[in-house]
Formats: sequence, structure tokens, C-alpha cells
Amino acid sequence: MNRIKSGLASAALTLGLALSATASGAETLGAALTSAYNTSGLLEQNRALLRAADESVAQALSALRPVVQWSASANQRFTESASAATGFASVSAEPASVSLELSASLLLYDFGASQVGIDIAKESVLSTRYSLIGVEQQVLLRAAAAFFQVQRASEFVSVRESNLRLIRQELRAAQDRFEVGEVTRTDVSLAEARLAAAQSALSAAQGGLNQARIEYVAAVGREPSNLQTPASLPALPPTVQAAMAAAAVNHPSVLAAQKDVKVSELNVVAADLALRPSINLSTSYGVTEDLNDSGNSRGLTIGVGASQTIYAGGRLSSLQRQAMQRRDATRSNLHVVVDNVRSDAGNAYSNVLVARASRDAGTQQVRAAQVAFDGVREETSLGARTTLDVLNAQQDLLQARVDLISARIDEYVGAYQLLAATGQLTAEKLGLPVQIYDPAAYYNLVKDAPAGLSKRGQQLDKVLRRIGKQ
Repeated sequence: MNRIKSGLASAALTLGLALSATASGAETLGAALTSAYNTSGLLEQNRALLRAADESVAQALSALRPVVQWSASANQRFTESASAATGFASVSAEPASVSLELSASLLLYDFGASQVGIDIAKESVLSTRYSLIGVEQQVLLRAAAAFFQVQRASEFVSVRESNLRLIRQELRAAQDRFEVGEVTRTDVSLAEARLAAAQSALSAAQGGLNQARIEYVAAVGREPSNLQTPASLPALPPTVQAAMAAAAVNHPSVLAAQKDVKVSELNVVAADLALRPSINLSTSYGVTEDLNDSGNSRGLTIGVGASQTIYAGGRLSSLQRQAMQRRDATRSNLHVVVDNVRSDAGNAYSNVLVARASRDAGTQQVRAAQVAFDGVREETSLGARTTLDVLNAQQDLLQARVDLISARIDEYVGAYQLLAATGQLTAEKLGLPVQIYDPAAYYNLVKDAPAGLSKRGQQLDKVLRRIGKQ
């Protein structure tokens, strides 16, 4: 385990150094990831959701605090009565009164149910924090993929343009040989057909580049400009087993699922404690003023009460059973998540190896295809080859170049997918030059449930106003 952690730390350091390397006028991958981190609306959305989860701790804590309320009322009574004392004559009475009451209540004891509620809220906050890390990985992986896809599309356009120029040369050569009777009209038509196909392929490549640029803007937050390929791949786990082990330990989905299990276990405890009684202290002070005769009354009431639900139509028992079933479901989900992240890490590692092998083979293929193409062109000038032979050799060279470009880009994309699969694709571990979001900052302000008029409550108000202006 220590070997895995040290290897991942080395990978993060190497990656941070690679990302910091820049060239004059070039945009690096590190700059693209930094922009994505700073401009992502998805990250801002999930940070707000985390702050909302932080508030659940304050709300749970408030159950242990006193609740103070006031109430006021003004009453005007209209009555009409008749009695023997008044000779059965109707008498109207219109007394008016004003009353004011201040009351407070405090939970004295509930067998720990409120504390369990606080623990549930805290564990939910931790789960949400890990979910935020997962979102951060998604944002950065999308930006990295967009970066390399723009490079892939740009190189495809360059290769297609070069191919188009070569075919035009072959068309002119075929036309020249046709005019002197060395070839037939068929050779010219073959070159014309290949030229039309090359023009169509170039248009498709240009369309792909436009789409890649659009995705880059969506993922990074700005237009791509002179993207520079990283000098080297990031350091990766040495074996597929190390990658899978790291994923099972470090991936945010696993960590979030572990906290979800803890929450579900606490919910079972909470459902059991819901059957226990609770003891409360209550007090009230009221003043009633009679506006007609200036009479008034005042009263102070203090009491201790206990309550417990004996029967609720089977609802409480059902809630207990439901909590246990959800606990079992989250435990099973944890196993599923671990299996999935291990599988994803293994697949990502395999994809890197496949891309690396394809890149090595592609390099040799391009070299051989170039030699073959040059040889066929030379033989054609001597009359030993036809125009079709040249066009076929040119097509083989084009395909070899396209395959090599894809293999190189696939290797880079696969490397960053592997980092994400092992939980290492975060701004902090990449060493990006950004202000790292501190998930505990807001929590520390609200965890003690400050009142709105308190000093900390006023600080919170200022913090939220700043956030709202961003």
C-alpha cells in the first residue's frame, strides 16, 4: 500500500512539473485545466450543494438549542345578554383586550436521537465532499479530452491538406503523361476521383475540428489557441494491479459510498430511537391588558413534559424496516462501486498499453509507408508503375499517418482517464496554479448554528453576498 501511495505521489509531482512547462505563445494542458477549474459552472453548482449540505449540520444541532417564540393578539368581544337582573332587557358588552406572550422550550433528553441526527448530517456532508471531488475529476477530464481532441482534429486537417496537395501533384503528372501518350485517360480519371475524395475528406476533417473547438470552449471556457502537446505522459501506476488497488482506495466514488453506508447505519439507529420518549422543558410568560377598565393579568408558567408515541398505525415499525433495507442496499452498493472503479481502472490501464503499442507500431508503419510511396513514385517516373499504384501507396501512407495521430492522442487521453480512474485527477494533485476550493471553510462557519444577528451570522451574510457576485 505504501508503494502504491508513493508511486502516486511521484506521479502527481511529475505531472505537476509537466503541466507547468510552457512555450512562448503556446497554450499548455495545464493552462487549459486551470481555466476549466476556474470557470466551470458545474463545479460552482456542486459547491453550492455542498454548502447546502453543511447547513444540515446546523439544522440538526438546533434541535439541542432552546426555541424562543413570541405571540401577540388584540381582541374585541361583541356580546348581547338578557337576565332577570336587567328585567330581561338586552345588554351589550364590548370589552377589548390586548395580550402578549413569550414562550421558550428546550429538549432535555431524547435518548440520543438528536445527537444521531447531527452525526447523520456530518456524514452526509463528508459524502457530498467526495461527490464534489468526483465532479472536479469529471470537469478536468473533460477539459483534458477536449484539449487532445482539438490537437487530433488539427493534425487530421494538416494531414488531409498535405494529402490533397500530393494528389493534385499526381493529377498534374498524370495529365502531363496523358498528353504525351504515356498513360490513358483512365489514369487521369483515377487521379481526379481520388482528388474529389480527398477534398471531401478534408471538409469532413475541418468539420471535426470545428466541433472539437466548440467542445473545447464548453469544457475549458475559452477558444483554443496554439495548443502545445505535453512533453511527456504523466507518471502512471506501474502495473494494472497497482492501478486497481489505488482506485479501490482513493476514488471519490468509493469514499462517498463508504460515507453513504455510515449514514444508512445511523438512520437505522435513528429509526429505533424514534420509539423512545422525549422530555422537554417549557416556559411562558404572558400579559393581558383589558382596555376598558385598565385591568390586566400577568402569568408565568414553567413545566416539564414527556411524550412518546405508543402506536402510529404501524408507521414507526415500517420506518425501522425501511431503514434496515436501505442500509443493506448501501452496503451492497459499496461493493458494486468498488468493483466498478477497479474495473474502470483496469480498462483504462489496458487502453494506455494498447494505445502505446499502436503508437510504436504506427511509427514503424509510417516510416515503411513513406519509403514505399517514394519508391513507387520513382518507379512510376521510369514507367514501371501506374498512376493507380502511386495513388494506392499515397492512400496507405495517409492511413498510416492518421492511425499514428490517433494512437498518440489515445495514449494521452488514456493516461488522464487512468488518473481519473485512480482518483488522482484533481487540481490539488495536479499542482494547478489555482485557488483550491476549501470545502471546510463554509462548514466551519455554520457548524455551530450561528444566529442571523450574531457576529458569525453577519460574517456568513458577507460570505454569501461575495459568492453571489461571482
